[in-house]
Amino acid sequence: MSVLLDFHCMVIIAEMSARREKAKEVVRRLAAAGHEAYWAGGCVRDLLLGLEPADYDVATSARPDEVLRLFPQAITVGAQFGVVKAQLEGDEIEIATFRSDHGTLDGRHPREVRYADSPAEDVGRRDFTINGLLYDPLKEHVLDFVGGQADLASGLIRTIGEPRERFAEDKLRLLRALRFAARFGYHIEEKTWAALRAMRREIEQVSRERIRDELVKMLTEGAARRAFELLDESGLLEILLLEVARMKGVEQPPEFHPEGDVWVHTLLMLGAMERPTPTLALGVLLHDVGKPPTFQITDRIRFNEHSEVGAVMAEEICQRLRLSNRDTDRVAALVRHHLRFKDVPKMRPSTFKRFISMDGFDEHLELHRLDCLSSHGDLTNWRFVREQREKLPPEEVRPPRLLTGDDLKAMGYRPGPLMGKILAAVEEAQLDGTLKTPEEARAFVERNFPRTAAAEATKKEK
Repeated sequence: MSVLLDFHCMVIIAEMSARREKAKEVVRRLAAAGHEAYWAGGCVRDLLLGLEPADYDVATSARPDEVLRLFPQAITVGAQFGVVKAQLEGDEIEIATFRSDHGTLDGRHPREVRYADSPAEDVGRRDFTINGLLYDPLKEHVLDFVGGQADLASGLIRTIGEPRERFAEDKLRLLRALRFAARFGYHIEEKTWAALRAMRREIEQVSRERIRDELVKMLTEGAARRAFELLDESGLLEILLLEVARMKGVEQPPEFHPEGDVWVHTLLMLGAMERPTPTLALGVLLHDVGKPPTFQITDRIRFNEHSEVGAVMAEEICQRLRLSNRDTDRVAALVRHHLRFKDVPKMRPSTFKRFISMDGFDEHLELHRLDCLSSHGDLTNWRFVREQREKLPPEEVRPPRLLTGDDLKAMGYRPGPLMGKILAAVEEAQLDGTLKTPEEARAFVERNFPRTAAAEATKKEK
């Protein structure tokens, strides 16, 4: 296994190295044609932090038509902004002409874009100092016009220039500041933080799709707990996810949740996630979203039907954030079924097999593990499910059907709702281990669904 892992790592390293060489080739080709060209933005930040960039962007003095001449296979993706994507053996390198932006039309797009002649002018339009660094890979030299290296060393998120102006140019930067602070464990500089807090309501001008993408990054980049603490401290949480903000102060029965209220419990789960999928991360965030509206005190604190209530709420939140139907269904299912693990030791075999056959069950299992570790700490049911999954052969969990609708028609049964009930009953008995052959299934049907009674039921349904 370790050999396979080492080989996998070697492949990834080789791919990263190849991408870096292609990005260097872009700069080399532009420089040979007499243009200034540098790696820009996040890739420079990551390199200085000792991280391998996911992508490489290039900023250049070359105008788009000159870039297209040097890279004939390139694609123009932002003509009005001078952005071109060069295609190099399967990799895309974004090349942007130096520019300066002026004003804003809609809190995102500049009112006017002018090409600039200097890299310093181009950097001045960017968001934060740590993202405003340039690097010449040919001379191995960093260009820093905004104090980005000092802020990297100090662990500070600071806007380039006046904070209110930078946030006004693109309101999504309100969220990006929090995400970068969480991801790198940095503090937000005082004036930047004050402007962010003062302008927090303007996040409502940003499209839901862009907000969704930023929230998903916050949840999956490895610092979800800190990101949501910052969302709360900034006041953005109650604007974007009021249902989550309402978890704060909602007490839980201490015998099951010694850690504290619903918000504390959720933060602990967010902090315990390891490289989650977006749907798992959203499922963790929203698994107890139904507790605040179902809170009541009887013999003890109770949250009756909170998983079902929460599933409906989670679906509404996902739709609001413009998630795909598939991802929305997955998140709602994670919320709806997260309490079922307490019943697994006493489930009938058929019920248990259907449970572990749910779409994306690995995510259900991981959410349960995180739920337990962030509360009472008892992993008994989690271990039970894992052991049973390993023991049960796939053909027992999802066996081929013993009978089909065509088989029932051949036996004299007519299509209709009753036929569905018969097939479901056969499947239930098959999963319980009562029926093992088609012959046994036919006898079961004739015994429990006599054709005369079935014909009468069909007439009534019509």
